[in-house]
Amino acid sequence: MAKKKPSFQLPNWALPIWESMGSPNLSEVQATLHGDLLERRNGLRKDDIVEILLDARAFTDGADIMIRGVLLSTGKGSLEVLVDDGTRQFISRDVIVKITLIAHTRPAYIDDQELVSFEREDMKRRSKLHERVEKESTGDTDSHLWG
Repeated sequence: MAKKKPSFQLPNWALPIWESMGSPNLSEVQATLHGDLLERRNGLRKDDIVEILLDARAFTDGADIMIRGVLLSTGKGSLEVLVDDGTRQFISRDVIVKITLIAHTRPAYIDDQELVSFEREDMKRRSKLHERVEKESTGDTDSHLWG
């Protein structure tokens, strides 16, 4: 049986990443840039395949200034990327010149039931952890009350 191909052409470096993700149907998760405002879905998403150009002035001569891989997370000051060789790199936003979206692999955040469920369970877990730490550190549960 032949492997299914994405409906559009991925760069050669992205094919192994796409295949390792189970060769998802990428046409179902593409950005929607036109139409009703509520129906538009765009922007970077968790698990996107991206290509990031870095500022050459921040590196020594001959250093690779292109990062290619899967976007794992974004923070205020950095991005976490799983690069095509399997390592994780944290990249400062200060040295990013350009991010090229190669392909979305997940639905937009508002439509991603799996991600929303994960975040909900993670919030519950964190809440329970904070409650336990507060109980253990103060010895009682009334430390938040005045009077």
